[in-house]
Amino acid sequence: MANKDNDRKMTVEEAGRKGGETTSRNHDKDFYEEIGRKGGEATAESHDRDFYEEIGRKGGEATAENHDRDFYEEIGRKGGEATAENHDKDFYEKIGRKGGEATSKNHDRDFYEEIGEKGGNARAKQRDDN
Repeated sequence: MANKDNDRKMTVEEAGRKGGETTSRNHDKDFYEEIGRKGGEATAESHDRDFYEEIGRKGGEATAENHDRDFYEEIGRKGGEATAENHDKDFYEKIGRKGGEATSKNHDRDFYEEIGEKGGNARAKQRDDN
């Protein structure tokens, strides 16, 4: 007579978990980096810019829902420190120039007058507070 436990079929979830555990025991970090690289290349070949914009938007929204201002300040600080360690003055001049060129293409004189006025007011307030 057959044992009831031996007759029970494994669920897809159980099979996946067991397979994942076995794979993790049999492979190292290099294996996972390689399959990740291959998967990324395959995805890039089969998807366009709209796909990446959409998943980036969804990821940004999910992150915003799960994190507060302190989180963004912390990752911004860390990113700024890492960038500063890896780049010199020429890098910052180059990205500043590119940003200025892009901004000038997208904004008119009124925009610059408005931000100039805001900056001037902020400086005056700071001077008055001191």
